[in-house]
Amino acid sequence: MEVKTSLLDNMIGVGDMVLLEPLTADSFLENLRNRFDHNEIYTYIGSVVISLNPYRSLPIYTPDKVEEYRNRNFYELSPHIYALADEAYRSLRDQDKDQCILITGESGAGKTEASKLVMSYVAAVCGKGQEVNKVKEQLLQSNPGKYMDIEFDFKGDPLGGVISNYLLEKSRVVKQPRGERNFHIFYQLLSGASDETLKKLKLERDFSKYNYLSLDSAAVNGLDDAANFRTVRNAMQIVGFMEDELHSVLELVAAVLKLGNIEFKHESRCNGIDESRIKDKNDLKEMCELLGIEQSVLERAFSYRTVEAKLEKMSTTLNVAQAYCARDALAKNLYSRLFSWLVTRINESIKVRSNARHKVMGVLDIYGFEIFEDNSFEQFVINYCNEKLQQIFIELTLREEQEEYVREGIEWTNIEYFNNAIICDLIENNQNGILAMLDEECLRPGTVTDETFLDKLNTICGEHQHFESRLSKNSKFLTDHSLPHNCFRIQHYAGKVLYRVEGFVDKNNDLLYRDLSQAMFKANHNLMKQLFPEGNPAKVNLKRPPTAGFQFKASVGTLMKNLQTKNPNYIRCIKPNDKKTPHIFTDSLVRHQVSYLGLMENVRVRRAGYAFRQPYEPCLERYKMLCRRTWPHWRGPAREGVEVLMGDLQVPHEEFSYGRSKIFIRNPRTLFFLEERRRQCLRDLATLIQKIYRGWKCCSRFLLLKKSQVVVAAWYPPTCNIVIKLTQCSSQARKLLRELKYQKKCEKAATTIAAYWHGTQVITMYIKRFTLHLTACSQAQKYFLGLKSSLPSMSPIDKSWPVRPYVFLDGVHSELRRIFHLWRCKKYRSEFTSEKKAVFEEKLEASELFKDKKTLYPSSVNQPFKGDYLEISKNPKYQKLSSTVDEKVLLADVVNKINRANGKGTARIFLLTKKNFILADQKTGQVKASVPLPDVTSVSVSTQSDGFFALKLREGSASAVKGDFLLSSEHLIELITKLHHVGVTAADQEQLNVDISDEFLVQFKQDKVCVKFIQTPPKNGNGASCKRRNNRLLEVSVPLTV
Repeated sequence: MEVKTSLLDNMIGVGDMVLLEPLTADSFLENLRNRFDHNEIYTYIGSVVISLNPYRSLPIYTPDKVEEYRNRNFYELSPHIYALADEAYRSLRDQDKDQCILITGESGAGKTEASKLVMSYVAAVCGKGQEVNKVKEQLLQSNPGKYMDIEFDFKGDPLGGVISNYLLEKSRVVKQPRGERNFHIFYQLLSGASDETLKKLKLERDFSKYNYLSLDSAAVNGLDDAANFRTVRNAMQIVGFMEDELHSVLELVAAVLKLGNIEFKHESRCNGIDESRIKDKNDLKEMCELLGIEQSVLERAFSYRTVEAKLEKMSTTLNVAQAYCARDALAKNLYSRLFSWLVTRINESIKVRSNARHKVMGVLDIYGFEIFEDNSFEQFVINYCNEKLQQIFIELTLREEQEEYVREGIEWTNIEYFNNAIICDLIENNQNGILAMLDEECLRPGTVTDETFLDKLNTICGEHQHFESRLSKNSKFLTDHSLPHNCFRIQHYAGKVLYRVEGFVDKNNDLLYRDLSQAMFKANHNLMKQLFPEGNPAKVNLKRPPTAGFQFKASVGTLMKNLQTKNPNYIRCIKPNDKKTPHIFTDSLVRHQVSYLGLMENVRVRRAGYAFRQPYEPCLERYKMLCRRTWPHWRGPAREGVEVLMGDLQVPHEEFSYGRSKIFIRNPRTLFFLEERRRQCLRDLATLIQKIYRGWKCCSRFLLLKKSQVVVAAWYPPTCNIVIKLTQCSSQARKLLRELKYQKKCEKAATTIAAYWHGTQVITMYIKRFTLHLTACSQAQKYFLGLKSSLPSMSPIDKSWPVRPYVFLDGVHSELRRIFHLWRCKKYRSEFTSEKKAVFEEKLEASELFKDKKTLYPSSVNQPFKGDYLEISKNPKYQKLSSTVDEKVLLADVVNKINRANGKGTARIFLLTKKNFILADQKTGQVKASVPLPDVTSVSVSTQSDGFFALKLREGSASAVKGDFLLSSEHLIELITKLHHVGVTAADQEQLNVDISDEFLVQFKQDKVCVKFIQTPPKNGNGASCKRRNNRLLEVSVPLTV
């Protein structure tokens, strides 16, 4: 395997953008595309790493890769995030410099993955040991925030860490940008939690059931939410969360989802005031059960707002729009406060216990510059933060350049660049800054709207060169139709951004009504009192809380102070396409990100002085073959060797400078000139090596041949006498040799003839056997092909099978028939649905009960068991009857109830459920009898083709007061089968006995009547009929079946 010694070896495109020539937006983009197409997702801008998200796993993060980049110079190998992580870690460990790794980019660009790779690399290269490994595992599993400080001891082993929750985009909870998801935990919970857990949380797996979840991006290619949920649970257990804490967190996440499903409707009171009311209270009820809140308390908090001023208290109603705002404000506050509590809880587990000074490495994962179609307050503050990061990046980059020039003794020349301090001042100035004016507008008394805030901006910022609006004092915007009246535009370092002022005031206030805070504080949930302390009625604070803009500005200030105390390392993450799929590079999207990340500006600042610098030793080692005086070995100091080399190559003096330990090259063209000369020289050296090797090989062979010739010549004279003596005996020797050869030929000929004869016999025998075998194979092939075209049907009851053509296939023929039958039975069974299986089970049960026992049974075999013949739930005629039945109806049919007095039948509706059977009037639907199934002891039927049956009730039961039931039905087989099946499957009742006899007794009140079945000749197609013979006998006439 080739060993690389420089970034420039086998480079695809340009590995460092500082060396790109010419430097244009198109060439920059083309270089990124070229490297991306070859799976080179990392590119440098000096010490800055550009990372393109490949949306797939690449084999570049293996343990071997970690070892490859460990303790190597930054520019020694191909660009990689490991090179930056190694440089930062070694600077922290060896030079005692605190480090910070800033990772920026938009959502989906791979920021979180980049932070994980940095932390995993540091964990892999630092020390080992049981306690150290435990700390490393906790740190790797505990980064839910945007900024994390990892603390190390003097050896470079991790001791613990602190997470800071910067800039949580809590508005994402209630509304997501197009193509974006809500926070991952919602999708992970619904996908990965067990059915039991979801039942406890009162949730369903279907994402579409929840209004807060974006459906167009719910499923992300290559993202396994279920597996990630298990990872999150495992990580929380590793950090130290107890099971009850984990369940409490999931309850609050579920409550946020439920909160988004609460909807309001408009109501007008008699005094003309608009009110809001909750449409469906089911989600509100379930949310209150999760949090332990009285439903009426939270319902009132969504409908009314209490305003307190000193000793006065006033309650006002909320309209529908205000109610929705209150709901969303509660959801955002609930999620953000839960997130802050998680950060605090994790910090308690991973913080360093001692107060001694430690080395610190910070990892910042933050949003990049955002330019959407509709930009609001969230984009404004995020872009303000990126302005500050750009400002500190330029300052620290220039300072690093200047310090290196001074350290190397090279004259520093001022570099011209755009200083965005004027934009930062426009936003953050305490007197006239946009944030200060927004706070002032939010806090002043009177009517405050987004329009009054925009008017204030037009008055104070109208003449600022980076501020634009339709009503600003600069009249050129009056006719700019791309600038709406309710918007303003700021010229950021990454380009112009149009902000819509709608919602600025409300989002900056970020107020949660006191009624909602107090309602949350009253909850019996473990965490709610910690999350909403201001809801404590005993500690009412009438002071207005700080605005979101003020808190954000303070957080940014703290972040900037933190970064300025550390040595920065930058990773710029880029999303190559919006589809989040591999191998797609969208030029317009990448160009947009390159612009707002300021990457071109980074390159210009980096190469404003010297584009490339390298220590003298590796420079001389790399290019020494270009000069005869330095090749192959230079005996003096490395700097003098480089000076000789550059002088011999006649490189212009203005193109480079000599530092104390490095040579500085101003223009990339000079470096590429050196590389091209080196490649040509390497080809020449390869040719020279081949030439010398081939010459040496030929020379060695010639010397060997020459030595052999000398040895032969030295031995020639002494052998002449021996040759003469041997010649005299040669005649006798040749004669003897001829005789021996002739004898040997005769033996060989005899052996050959015998062999051919035996071979002929064997071949003849095998030809006969082969002919028979070939005939059998041909017949077998013909048999199988014929069998293929004459297979019987797929019905398991089809017993036909093709005739066997040949006797020798008798065993195979029988085995194939058996295998085919088993296979089609399996196919037949696999097509069974659960409903079809249930029907066949009932048919099987009917067969066990009635086959060969009742004449009526064969006619029922091909009749499907329908069950509900009356469609009782759909038929409006039976709506009243259907409402009285709470259970599922297993059978609904019209039967005839036989009157003892005259043997005539009265139509009744027969309903069967799992617990009862019901008889109701066919016309009115009025229930005549409802009998629990445990009270039915047996059923009696005849052996003939009639539909009569008797339901015999348990003596002494309440249902048996009026005696047994004698009924007739056209679906007798199905009715009794279902009655028997319910008894078999029910655990709380005995199995129903089925008595099949042509004579049985029926209990009518106090008397027992015999029911006797006789066969009569058929008359005009009439069915069975019942007649009373006397007080103790009912006779049923059943026509004979032909």
